[in-house]
Amino acid sequence: MAADLRTDSLKLSGTVGTSVRRRVFLGFAPARVLAALSFADVLDEDTGIGYQRRFNSGHSQDFRRYVQEDGSSTIPLTFNLRPTPDDGWKLTETDGGMSMLEVQPSAGKVMARVDCQHRLGYLGDLDVSLPFMCFIGLSVREEMEIFSVINSKAKGLSTSLLDFHDASLSSDLWKDRPELYISLQLNSAPESPWCKQLDLGGRATSGLKRRASLRTMQKAVKRFLNQTKLYKMESGTTAAEAVIAFWAALALVLPTEWNSPRAYLVNKGIGVYALMTIAADIYSESNGQICDRKYFVGKLSEFLTLVDWGQNGPLKGLGGEGGVSAAVAVIRRARATRGLKVVNG
Repeated sequence: MAADLRTDSLKLSGTVGTSVRRRVFLGFAPARVLAALSFADVLDEDTGIGYQRRFNSGHSQDFRRYVQEDGSSTIPLTFNLRPTPDDGWKLTETDGGMSMLEVQPSAGKVMARVDCQHRLGYLGDLDVSLPFMCFIGLSVREEMEIFSVINSKAKGLSTSLLDFHDASLSSDLWKDRPELYISLQLNSAPESPWCKQLDLGGRATSGLKRRASLRTMQKAVKRFLNQTKLYKMESGTTAAEAVIAFWAALALVLPTEWNSPRAYLVNKGIGVYALMTIAADIYSESNGQICDRKYFVGKLSEFLTLVDWGQNGPLKGLGGEGGVSAAVAVIRRARATRGLKVVNG
């Protein structure tokens, strides 16, 4: 293929057909050409733009080595020819069932990598021939839906990223998945100490260290909702505000532990699960009081500092449902004995 991708229009021959109910363009092209025409729409966790997993350099290097071995092969790479405002590409169906895809040099990368990000990642300088399939003109939302279906069972794909897709595609997230609705509010609300701290499975450009995954927080919030029955509320706003207020209060009561996530278990799975159960205890006892940050600070300050949250404390090594129950028991005992301190003098 002699065309200069910088100055000449590029023409790829193939055929147009149907993949179930979607029209697609099928063809073959050198890896370097497909790499030059395509991009991976990786989720930017700070802006919420994009939808794919973060790039795995190791996986891509493995595939580069593989395709240069004798007898190597691969299933077709999957792309989407995204609509462009300036007619950057044109697909012409010719006689005899053949078709021609023509891409203008000014169009740049017009093909989104729906299912080939890691296979194509390090092949930009190779002429090895690859089969490919392009969906034709899907919207980003339609593209995301197909990506989620293709990858929903893929090994190594972050469950948090799939959850983020569900949120993006849902028309009523509070009704469909209330625990996901609240978890995303925790990650986006400026007043939340978890703001931009949950790992969504994409690219984190802020440079902040993520404390827990979105999936971990969902499981913890679900414990809270099951105990308080707040999922029966008409709106998720009050429920989300209560959970945010609880964590904001905790960050005030345990500033050292909160600001040192590597040294303490407050932000680890066992701590997050157990603390959401304690949050449900306190919320259920509110008797009509507003469950704001002040309310939770008053309650948590009575006992939370009595628990050893360190890596070698009573929560060390706890895991699974049994471990969460044990951790909850430790915290509840601290709360029950808070009034038994001996005061000298």
